[in-house]
Amino acid sequence: MSAGTQLSPSLSSRLFRPSDLLIAGWSALLAVALAGLTLGFFAWYALVVPRHHGAIGELGLLAGTIGGVALALAIWTAYARYFSRRAGITLERSLRYDALTWPPFLILWFTFVVAPQLTHGARLFLLAIALWSVGKVLIAARFNQTVREVLIDFAATRLAIIVIAELAAVIIGQRAGTHVQESSHILLAVWGRWDAVHYLNIATLGYQGTDMAFFPLYPLLIRIVGSLAGNHLIAGLLISNASFFFGLLFLYKLLEHEYDRAVARRAIFYVSIFPTSVYFTAVYTESLFFMLTVAAFYYMRSREWWVAGIVGFFAALTRVEGVLLIVPFVIEWATQERPPRPRLYDLIAGALIPLGLAIYMAYLWVLRADPLYFSHVQIHWNRHLAPPWVSLANAFGKLAHHAGALLVANQSLEIAFTLLMIGVLLAGWHSLRPSYIAYMALSILVPMSTSNLMSMPRFALVLFPMFAILARWGDRPWVNNVILAFSLPLLGLFTVLFADWYWVA
Repeated sequence: MSAGTQLSPSLSSRLFRPSDLLIAGWSALLAVALAGLTLGFFAWYALVVPRHHGAIGELGLLAGTIGGVALALAIWTAYARYFSRRAGITLERSLRYDALTWPPFLILWFTFVVAPQLTHGARLFLLAIALWSVGKVLIAARFNQTVREVLIDFAATRLAIIVIAELAAVIIGQRAGTHVQESSHILLAVWGRWDAVHYLNIATLGYQGTDMAFFPLYPLLIRIVGSLAGNHLIAGLLISNASFFFGLLFLYKLLEHEYDRAVARRAIFYVSIFPTSVYFTAVYTESLFFMLTVAAFYYMRSREWWVAGIVGFFAALTRVEGVLLIVPFVIEWATQERPPRPRLYDLIAGALIPLGLAIYMAYLWVLRADPLYFSHVQIHWNRHLAPPWVSLANAFGKLAHHAGALLVANQSLEIAFTLLMIGVLLAGWHSLRPSYIAYMALSILVPMSTSNLMSMPRFALVLFPMFAILARWGDRPWVNNVILAFSLPLLGLFTVLFADWYWVA
């Protein structure tokens, strides 16, 4: 819910007003101030103490604690002012509610009393940040219908998938054979299957061999968050699930703008229960890529071209298909309503999208003297450039030769999901904007041009225009029932298979 049009205040008044501090009362002010003091102290303890002693260390302590309190109070009042506008509540009420999210930072003091292995890296700080963020989401859900509906779908589906996967790993056990064990704890290890091993290896050891087929942003984030968590697998899970939540939020806002709230509501639910949505929870790029691509479209439609370009840059650093965002970017720029007139300056922002791919190609050029090595190494998985009908012919050919029940099942699924994507696009393209049609068509065409249909059920997962079409059709009860009957049983089956080291997509 947006506020009415207001005169733009100065930057300083929007970020921090000293008069705001006492509006919420002394208890709220004290809670935030103590959290800020804690953050300032531990910033000094982590950064200054190991390097300086004496007067410099004492001055650092004074500066750290005062700076921590001032920064916490500034963030508190700025966010509360923003939230009061978005939620349509008074500033006093917003300040009081947001103050409830700050006490988790006080757990940092347990650094001095709990076992060192529990505070390895910056685990307590990461836990405090997580609790602080979850608190803000819960409060936002209390006042905002969009956040509330996204949170319900996210929590309900992720909880169900986690329970099914953990039970499958414990009760059924792994597929026969030798498998990588990314954690000694079975409840964590279940999420480190198949491609997750590559991302975790890159984050831990850097690029080696066939790992260069996987783009760098996701493993880089795992490395950064893992330095705080002290565990790369946990870091990957945090990144994937947080990205999926915000991806759903962006999708809801995008489709609410394009169509209406009912379509947006169905779309996020259909994405959440799609048969391969287990990958949104696992250590895979699907969540991050989904969030970045939907966010790029959201900012394109909002005519925030430079933000869209920056987001597209990160999408192209996540997966090669991210570079396809340049096509809808140009289409949206060229077809924007008048006024305003399209500006060449805004179009230049689109150059940031292929720049993401170019940076990784330059890195591979230095490392392997082959900027396209990420593509050439795909031969390891029997992939090479070929016309899209070749992949279909190869898939049907494997079916015709009946080369084992498991292979036949996998090929059947890959063909079925490929035909599903093509069929939905052909049947529902007229309900999409030209930029959506182009992006969806290219996102189907590119993986089909690799001589096989491997992973197509997973590639379908990030095709958000497909879910927009399905959500439009889903206003008919019988269509909605068909989608649920198709998605839910397969989601349960695929989750069990993934947990037990069977190839799904």
